[in-house]
Amino acid sequence: MRGPIVSLFEDGLSRYLEPSLRDRLRKATVGIAGAGGLGSNCAVLLARSGVGRFVLVDHDVVEPSNLNRQHYLAADVGRPKAEALADVLRAINPAVDLVVHVQQLEDGNIIGIFGVCDVVVEAVDDAATKRMLAETLMGAGRPVVCASGMGGWGGPPMRERHLGESMVVVGDFTNEVGPGLPPLAPRVVMAAAMQADAVLARLLGPCPAMNHR
Repeated sequence: MRGPIVSLFEDGLSRYLEPSLRDRLRKATVGIAGAGGLGSNCAVLLARSGVGRFVLVDHDVVEPSNLNRQHYLAADVGRPKAEALADVLRAINPAVDLVVHVQQLEDGNIIGIFGVCDVVVEAVDDAATKRMLAETLMGAGRPVVCASGMGGWGGPPMRERHLGESMVVVGDFTNEVGPGLPPLAPRVVMAAAMQADAVLARLLGPCPAMNHR
């Protein structure tokens, strides 16, 4: 799909990224495993950065309790999250290519769903599913970006850890969401932004002008 909005998006991005980098992002496929606070915000950031194709997976629907941190509006309540997120991404860039799965992730379907992806963002709530997803993807040599520790407010700075060649984990690694540590937008979105940045680093390599000291 190409039209005035697509041209505006591409023209705007061309001010910041050279053609070869834009082309690399446009051809990339990123998996979003979970379209909640991490997944919805991370996908939005990557779409704005020029990623051209997403595989979106979530079995849940938007609830009022999600609106404090997830990239949805009140009008989305009751809709499947994966479908609502697809509409958000199309509103940013109508040319984006989307594969939408409204289903639960299970051991037997992970590779079938994400096998086409260059990198997968782990953004699920359930600890057992997190572990299963990460282990399955790493076992298949598929890069995955996870998050751990984003509850509450203030607190320690978030960091990035590399576990082997194919896994990056972001967060403060201490303050998991739970009693007294609510999932509020600032730290959830901070973690999502770090996940998006890690995905860009995987797709584009190091930023040559950046001071990495």
